[in-house]
Amino acid sequence: MARFVRSTALAAAAVLVTGLAAGCGGGSSDEGNDDGKASTPPTTAPSGPTAKLPASLTSQKLGWGRCGATSDGPAPGDDWQCATLKVPLDWEKPKGETIGIALIRGKATDEDSRIGSLLFNFGGPGGSGVSMMPSYAALTSQLQERYDLVSFDPRGVAASEGVRCRSDKEIQAAESVDSTPDTAAEETSYLKDSADFGKGCEESAGPLMAHVSTTDTARDMDLMRHVLGDQKLHYFGISYGTELGGVYAHLFPKNVGRLVLDAVVDPSAGTVGHAKNQTRGFQRALDNYLKSTGQDPEEGSQKIADLLKRIDAEPLPASSGRKLTQTLALTGIVLPLYSEQTWAGLTSALDAAEQGDGSELLALADNYNERDTAGRYGTTTHSQRVISCLDDKERPTIEETKKLLPQFRKISPVFGEFMGWDTAGWCHNWPVAGQHETPEVSAPGADPVLVVGNTGDPATPYEGARKMADELGKDVGIELTWKGEGHGAYGSSSCVDDTVNAYLLDGKVPEDGKVCES
Repeated sequence: MARFVRSTALAAAAVLVTGLAAGCGGGSSDEGNDDGKASTPPTTAPSGPTAKLPASLTSQKLGWGRCGATSDGPAPGDDWQCATLKVPLDWEKPKGETIGIALIRGKATDEDSRIGSLLFNFGGPGGSGVSMMPSYAALTSQLQERYDLVSFDPRGVAASEGVRCRSDKEIQAAESVDSTPDTAAEETSYLKDSADFGKGCEESAGPLMAHVSTTDTARDMDLMRHVLGDQKLHYFGISYGTELGGVYAHLFPKNVGRLVLDAVVDPSAGTVGHAKNQTRGFQRALDNYLKSTGQDPEEGSQKIADLLKRIDAEPLPASSGRKLTQTLALTGIVLPLYSEQTWAGLTSALDAAEQGDGSELLALADNYNERDTAGRYGTTTHSQRVISCLDDKERPTIEETKKLLPQFRKISPVFGEFMGWDTAGWCHNWPVAGQHETPEVSAPGADPVLVVGNTGDPATPYEGARKMADELGKDVGIELTWKGEGHGAYGSSSCVDDTVNAYLLDGKVPEDGKVCES
């Protein structure tokens, strides 16, 4: 099963960015930095909750050293340094066991005008910032003149105690499970697969499974801010990273510096609300795609829905010898909708599928699922599920889901069925209870936070930006809208780029409600 709710920005980047650089092989806290010396301890005094932490954490030195290769690719080169930050496994027991958080840094190019560190989270939950940061550097070169660009693998992700819930063989076997069950037997298989996945996660993560929440990671970020030597946190969050940024602002409003939240997750929506939001978002993107090809959106959507029904009844052959199932086909349709630049690939894949060849849609699905040609899978979706199921308390039963299905089908004939069933299956019989119905992001007294949404975003519909701005609070949440397509606005709109850069570099806060047309 793959989930598209709160999907990471990395999904689009996998298609749009070639040659993704790898990050930390685990630059440890006793390694040297670029001049062969350990970094100096923080010069800022601990404040707020950080003041209650032991000196072994607040005074730790980051040993910035050469980054190693990871499964994502080769080492990123001498422009990047890696280190490991120690944080408490359990923030309720700050003097207890610690875990390591992998960091990557590209130093500011103009040291004389340096502002501080700019921390990035690219989405997920479950995305590796260590792997993604180097590939984002060209887009953020202007920001790097005055900021150290810093990112990290959140707890439970990749090099930071990453969780792997299934073997590659088990993942491929599970691709045959029907994610939109039509019979009692398929329902049983679907729910058993979900429960088995949770058991595998529990075996892999152990005690960590109860300590990978967004709140835990937000606390890690504040210790990170302090150890990096910054009085306030300057932050750029994308997709799920916007929820993480909002939670941080709520927990540490006095430590909020210049925060940008792009491709915003609606903080007022629970499990079912998120599923409905994203069903609308992907259907909206699909409608726009169909219009761009000269098709009537309603007729084109029904044609795709009919294709998916045929594939559900009889999976399509692919050149690799594998079969394209309905779930894989839907995943292959979702990926190109993340960016208008990849719509042409969707046309080709759909045309091939209509002719009985599932190869192109399967290749797109494999890209989304991080499957390489040797049959090895990435673990982003494993970490995503462990984190989101710890965050989310709402657990719809199979009976409740069945009652919701007509609502989902009405929103989208293509995505509704899958999204509806996902509300029951994603955290079914999960070993750890969820923490909240919706995240708390109110941040009274915080400095202004720039909230960016675009009208054609499929994964995080633009309505969520206004809701995030409102929940952050009066004079805190400042909304910027781009009338465009794709998941995220920065890097796609010169107007958005100029506004965001002026905010981050010069502290210029735009008028709330500003709209960018280009």
